[in-house]
Amino acid sequence: MTMQQQREEIIRALKAKGLRVTPQRFAVYANLLHRCDHPTAEDILQDLNRVAPTSSQATVYSSLQTLRQVNLVREVLLEEGVRRYDANLKPHHHFRCQYCGTIADIAWQALAHLDLKNLKSGWQIQDYEVTIHGRCDRC
Repeated sequence: MTMQQQREEIIRALKAKGLRVTPQRFAVYANLLHRCDHPTAEDILQDLNRVAPTSSQATVYSSLQTLRQVNLVREVLLEEGVRRYDANLKPHHHFRCQYCGTIADIAWQALAHLDLKNLKSGWQIQDYEVTIHGRCDRC
């Protein structure tokens, strides 16, 4: 896919959700679509300001909340007190290295054998996501 096609696809996605395509919102969403490291808002801000130092923390947070509200990105809580963001909306799990902090997606099917029927009686599971903590292959 060419850069122009990627740009047009992002614009279509934003408009399909009823959003105005502002330069800041476009930049935040484009940044997230090209990442798989589940960045924080601060990570995104630093990344955007490396390219063109015009983004503010408030704008990045506002853009992320808007994108989350219309289900273009999701908030991922993999560690206490840290909000991370993910544009991969397909069901998947996560691996987090306890040594270097690397976060990687785990395909949903990799843990498809989980038997949720053995949980507490009366619980009605609507959704779940597993985070596996350990040591990555680089550590």
